[in-house]
Amino acid sequence: MLNRIWFWLLFIGIVYGFGKGVVESYFPPAVPAAVESDADAKADAKVDADSPGEPVVVANPFKQAGQNLTTAAIEAAEVSVTICLNLIGVMILWLGILQVAKDAGMVDALARLLRPLMRWLFPDVPDGHPAQGAMLMNISANMLGLDNAATPFGLKAMKELQELNSEKETATNSMATFLAINTSSVTLVPISVIALRSAAGGDPAAPVAGILLATIASTIAAVIAVRWLSKLPAFSDNPPPLVAGADGASGVEEDSV
Repeated sequence: MLNRIWFWLLFIGIVYGFGKGVVESYFPPAVPAAVESDADAKADAKVDADSPGEPVVVANPFKQAGQNLTTAAIEAAEVSVTICLNLIGVMILWLGILQVAKDAGMVDALARLLRPLMRWLFPDVPDGHPAQGAMLMNISANMLGLDNAATPFGLKAMKELQELNSEKETATNSMATFLAINTSSVTLVPISVIALRSAAGGDPAAPVAGILLATIASTIAAVIAVRWLSKLPAFSDNPPPLVAGADGASGVEEDSV
């Protein structure tokens, strides 16, 4: 299924690029006028007066679009390889540092620091339950940018939360809250952004503070949203039962005549 999605995304991109090239061949985009000095304008006028006019050759728009598409694909491939090579070194460095921090107990320390907050976020999970420990490790690893380490903890957390679920076909409030926090994910060390900015020659640490504030705000919004939705009857763990009528059908009893 995923391969089909990638194929159609690639196909749509090629068709769009080719079509855009054909349209721009017939209707070229407007180019802003360049500001020239008087000397440059006079020099250009003198050159135009001295040189005879040359006939303008109009290329086949379909051929030109195909050439532009091929050139763009080759250039994009070259840029992708360059970025990947630059990313390898940065990713190895940061992942190595964070792995050392994980082995030194930094993730465990952060998990202990977050334990009181976890009790408030997941009141349905008993204290000391394996699900609580797995969620703590998952959130801590995500905060430090250890995505590879966070994935198995997240899968284990959902498995343990399912053991506490009385309705196996319906997600509990704890599951929804855990997924909302994972989606927003407070990020202390945005490794991917740091690596990409470093590969592009920018300041790697420039957006760290902004990313931290943005992810904190998004996590707060996610928790508020999931708490509010959990109070609605449609998303409640214990929806109000329907009142049964005298004939066995659900509804309000009819008044006697």
